[in-house]
Amino acid sequence: MEPVKYSVIIPMFNEQEVIAESYRRLTAVMSGMNETYELLFVNDGSRDGTMGVMRDIAEADEHVRILNFSRNFGHQAAVTAGMAHVRGEATIIIDADLQDPPECIPGMAEKWKEGYDVVYGKRLRRDGESAFKLLTAKWYYRFINKLTNNMIPTDTGDFRLIDRKVVDTMNALPEKNRFLRGLGSWVGFRQTAYEYKRDERWAGETKYPLKKMLKLAGDGIVGFSSAPLKWALGLGVGLLGLG
Repeated sequence: MEPVKYSVIIPMFNEQEVIAESYRRLTAVMSGMNETYELLFVNDGSRDGTMGVMRDIAEADEHVRILNFSRNFGHQAAVTAGMAHVRGEATIIIDADLQDPPECIPGMAEKWKEGYDVVYGKRLRRDGESAFKLLTAKWYYRFINKLTNNMIPTDTGDFRLIDRKVVDTMNALPEKNRFLRGLGSWVGFRQTAYEYKRDERWAGETKYPLKKMLKLAGDGIVGFSSAPLKWALGLGVGLLGLG
């Protein structure tokens, strides 16, 4: 099997409205880098026409591969599955909605070639998002960093480039409910930020409603801080004393 320089993981759930444009922009960027690459689309149990569009694209382009889930397992599970199947020396994780611009990838790759093993996207501005979401995200990152001694960089998401050895290390971890941006920091390695402006969603609606956001936030807090266990222990001791 031919070696691949870059693998791009694109998780998708009901994204039939954006997949063609996402594929077009990713292909323009990756082909312009003059390196071997693959686009790994992960269909996370879509119930619209996403899978059909992906099949048509894959049949016409040898750079495209597909992972297809029988049902919706969630964004973190989709990215985790992609990481288990990539072949590249470096892997880029990017959502299909084009809020994170594919055109940032060459700049991330330059920092990787400078010797950084993780290049995470740091949002300078977030267009098209509600004041509520911006405020709660700001509070959450400040809160979790107080619990984890600033382990997770603020104003970041899963958009990043990671080296092969980081992929292999993360794949070997046993966690089931994964908080990938936390794991990416926890495993160590040389890391740096790539600053960019986050755009509005190109089309369609967000696939991360409040319920899913709260679950992801909870996984991050429970997975990367002992504080909830200490709180539970303190509560238990208090109740035992009262009893």
